Amino acid sequence: MDCGAGARLFMRVLHIITGLSIGGAERALFNLLSGNLFEGGETAVLSLSCEGHFSAKIRALGVPVYTMGMAHGLPTLVALLRLRRLVREFRPDLIQGWMYHGNLAASIAQRLAPGKPALLWNIRQTLYTLAEEKALTRQVIRVNRFCSAGADAIIYNSHVSRTLHEAFGFASERGRVIANGFDTGLLRPDMEKRQAMRRALGLAANVTLIGHVARFHPVKDHAGFLRAAIRIILSRPDAFFLLVGRNVSLENPALSGIVPAEFVDHFRCVGERDDVHDLMQAMDIFCLSSNSEAFPNVLAEAMCAGVPCVTTDVGDSRHIVGHSGIIVPPNDDASMARGLLEMMAKSEKQRSDLGRRARARIKKNFTLAVIVAEYIELYEKIISMKGNHAG
Repeated sequence: MDCGAGARLFMRVLHIITGLSIGGAERALFNLLSGNLFEGGETAVLSLSCEGHFSAKIRALGVPVYTMGMAHGLPTLVALLRLRRLVREFRPDLIQGWMYHGNLAASIAQRLAPGKPALLWNIRQTLYTLAEEKALTRQVIRVNRFCSAGADAIIYNSHVSRTLHEAFGFASERGRVIANGFDTGLLRPDMEKRQAMRRALGLAANVTLIGHVARFHPVKDHAGFLRAAIRIILSRPDAFFLLVGRNVSLENPALSGIVPAEFVDHFRCVGERDDVHDLMQAMDIFCLSSNSEAFPNVLAEAMCAGVPCVTTDVGDSRHIVGHSGIIVPPNDDASMARGLLEMMAKSEKQRSDLGRRARARIKKNFTLAVIVAEYIELYEKIISMKGNHAG
């Protein structure tokens, strides 16, 4: 891929990420690598935890993956020695951290590596409050704040995320926003898959399927989504709901009892899946109900599939959707229900037009090739400024 004038600088880049299970940051890293971020250089990925969903996918690209086996984000002497050996053997020109734990590990790796390579952080979430974070994560975020001035650059995937983190005390002069990128050639509408998926889900042709994709976590507000769904069914019995995500089921103790027994047949809970894009083909409307996000991948992926969206006004969701969907306030299931009913009330042609507009917006603003080029430009700029590139 030609990402700019002239030959690309040969770089050895080490990505350090908390883990490689299914998640937004993990998918974003895989997307960048599959978009030839590593072309013309050497790249390796280090997972602080164990093997995950994306490990084999990344290796299939020709990128080696190493693991640390750290439990619950807690470093050990063995892990530190393993990290020291890896950076001394790989000799990176640049170390890219991903997420709070990965950022701290990247900072440590830079000190252990020969030649003091360039150090970049990558922050993938907003920071409205620390209250909903685990105790250890709260401390890690505070340490991130203290160490942030040591990074050569801090990449945020949303403007809201950068604003909130810098207000919290992260080094403002290091900040840079690079959005998530999407391969719109791969992520596209597919009528055959739509029909196959709707058959597999046992859906009649005349029902309206509203989709929701998120692991179970308080910030995703599954409970609010279910309450909104009940409101919708009462006035639109043709509405059905597909929920995709780890630990998402109507039997989950945090969600049980929300859906009355007589409405259970309107819901399909399929758990964590690796064919999310295929499942999105079956949807007539996509819904994001989160009360906190940075740049939600699933929102843009639904738009790539031509699915019109109703989303809460969190993170950069308003900027992503533009005029192609409906924006509602977070933590307000009544407003969510009204927004979804408004989308359902549109004709099939109107929704199809919105879906085409949504896909066009992703193609114009968030294509993978453009985002990869932004990363490469930043990497080369930082390495050139430091002047210690090994080549």
